[in-house]
Amino acid sequence: MSSLWTPDGEHNVQPESSNDEPLLSSGEFDHLSPEDREKAEAMVKEMAAAQERIAKTPASVVISTHLMGLYELAAIHLSQQPPNLKEASLAIDALGAVMDKLTNQLGENEETLRDALHQIRMAYVSLEQRDKDNSDPSEEDENSESE
Repeated sequence: MSSLWTPDGEHNVQPESSNDEPLLSSGEFDHLSPEDREKAEAMVKEMAAAQERIAKTPASVVISTHLMGLYELAAIHLSQQPPNLKEASLAIDALGAVMDKLTNQLGENEETLRDALHQIRMAYVSLEQRDKDNSDPSEEDENSESE
């Protein structure tokens, strides 16, 4: 038995049924209009289909997709004006930690992910250095005076 979240709370649903059986457990959705009940039943079918697709997909592919999400999250934070280095760093560190832990387990996507991690780390270092150079010109003046 699965559950379906609605604004009224979480409700138990039965995703697999014959054509004669309702998809939604009896009583819990009686307050819904026929249109809303039809929408809820369609959502239950969609969730069951999505779960079935995910179950058939190798875990390495699903994990690789999530890792690319961390890469994209870091890139978004780095592209802000000014760059949000703290948030980008967290996403990059998470990507690196998972990559380090799963060495040789991510299949054909692993090399691409390693390249992406290297690129985003280089972008971070470049922006961090630029930020340091732009934020503290007084240090440069002090250093040039002491020479």
